[in-house]
Amino acid sequence: MIQIDNTLISEEVFEKKFLCDIAACKGACCVEGDSGAPLEEDELQKLEDVYEDVKPFMREEGLKAIEKKGFFTVDQDGDYVTPLVEGKECAYVNFDKSGIALCALEQAYRNKKTNWAKPLSCHLYPIRITKLKDFDALNYHHWPICDPARECGAKIDLRVFKFAKDALIRKYGEDYYAKVEAAFELWKAKEE
Repeated sequence: MIQIDNTLISEEVFEKKFLCDIAACKGACCVEGDSGAPLEEDELQKLEDVYEDVKPFMREEGLKAIEKKGFFTVDQDGDYVTPLVEGKECAYVNFDKSGIALCALEQAYRNKKTNWAKPLSCHLYPIRITKLKDFDALNYHHWPICDPARECGAKIDLRVFKFAKDALIRKYGEDYYAKVEAAFELWKAKEE
């Protein structure tokens, strides 16, 4: 682990390579799994705030799930997550004509209907944050459905932390990201 400010970064975030290949996986991360997307506490109100503007981008099944369960739920670990449609895809997902899962929250944002793109956990993936007493632990999450993303990232030598640059800046700021890049250069020199 590498300490930067109040974070502990797994070396896998520097070592592993990643670039989403949506054509290959069809957005499986929005469909697979045993619970919805993890949510930070300050995102709970944001889901409610943007809901009316996001509704036109949602499927009927997602709207019904939210009517039944609310804007978010609590999973078996006690964490806030997005609700699921019948235990499958995220309620905020719709599908294009080729079956690719698309985020209604992000579609509303890209269409300038909201000023909030999507949950940080979705933006950061494959980095997952675990809150510790005094630190945030940033770990690389390995999921077999992302094999195409690892292959794609390897082809262009894109490290996980670089793939997640915008999300890391969103969470911790530009100064923090500059420290991550500097730490990577030190780490890389040590590994060579």
